[in-house]
Amino acid sequence: MNSLENQVAIVTGGAMGIGGATSRNLADSGAKVLIADVAIESAETNARAIRERGGAVLVVEADVSKALSIKNMIDRAIEEWGRLDILVNNAYNAPFGGNQNVVDTTEEQWDAGMTLLVKAIFLGAKYAVPHMANQGSGSIINISSVHGMLTAPGSLIYEAGKSAVFGATRQMATEFGPMGIRVNAICPGHIVTEHMQARFWDHNPSMRPFFEAQYPVRRVGKPDDIAAAVHFLCTDAASFITGVALPVDGGLTIQLQEDLGLSLARLVRAHPEIQLPE
Repeated sequence: MNSLENQVAIVTGGAMGIGGATSRNLADSGAKVLIADVAIESAETNARAIRERGGAVLVVEADVSKALSIKNMIDRAIEEWGRLDILVNNAYNAPFGGNQNVVDTTEEQWDAGMTLLVKAIFLGAKYAVPHMANQGSGSIINISSVHGMLTAPGSLIYEAGKSAVFGATRQMATEFGPMGIRVNAICPGHIVTEHMQARFWDHNPSMRPFFEAQYPVRRVGKPDDIAAAVHFLCTDAASFITGVALPVDGGLTIQLQEDLGLSLARLVRAHPEIQLPE
């Protein structure tokens, strides 16, 4: 039930991080994988790793903010392999100048952010669903975040976009379930991707215990944790699961915040070597 043999998958943002791990996981399970990314060099590096493990993979340059780019990505998978079984809407970058509150956010920043966070998911499904419907089956996985479940000040665009992913996922699951297409979302917690490691952990390793203490499993996440959840939701083992927003967060979102805040305060007091960011 866990095999994806002879299935075809597209992973947007499949070069590195969560997308990179997902591409490798699906290929290891027998799927033919199209990596769609703007970072072609990194995508090709990931593709080589997949081929060395015996997997079938194709790299396509795709900017998910553009409809034609998404359509071409999906058409390329159909042209190469004749079908499309899995679409993982994962690609995301923040070109809109960072997260800000509603007063400070410009209209241009809002539009750019919503395009990447929400419109890209709409466009991916728009062009993928007809192919899945024709074959009577398919699985769409939208990568959201715990930021879609809980919110933080100064993060208007990201919080609003990741929350909107829930609504789109549920609506599409209702709409396309009768066609044999399941649509689910995954909400990662703090995942240490290559970029996160370089930007954050390498410069302040003392913070790691502080972050780990916020998770009942006492560790932060790895890209492989999210890839494993994507894999499960794509298999027959999850054939009765659709329209869910699945937290893959080590228990971060199940905790009473008052208790968590007190435990973190005690941790910092007991370990003054922890360097908190300003």
